[in-house]
Amino acid sequence: MELLFPLLILALLVPMFLGIRRQKKELAKTTELQDSLQIGDRVLTTSGLHATIEDLDETTVDLEIAPGIITTWSRAVVRDVLVDEEYEDDEYESDATTTLGAPVAEESPEQTQARLTKD
Repeated sequence: MELLFPLLILALLVPMFLGIRRQKKELAKTTELQDSLQIGDRVLTTSGLHATIEDLDETTVDLEIAPGIITTWSRAVVRDVLVDEEYEDDEYESDATTTLGAPVAEESPEQTQARLTKD
């Protein structure tokens, strides 16, 4: 019975200690990522936004979310830096295809007008 109390304390402190160590490692990893940001990097924010870094400040980062559209964010929102293989949206394929790989038939302006005015 005398051994039960120290074992209980030990059982509570060991997981807490391990959790603190894991948290410190994640914080160090995030800090390293924040310090390694460079202009031109493709990044993913915590809200899932893919963007390109246009300007950096001590606490903020300017992200280009679409051509010509630049927004200012806190540096803390950058979750990950994307490598070129992960993001190839800037390179459009010459063939217009659907997600299933079948060719997409383009309609003429007359066909579009006829489709929109159908009653």
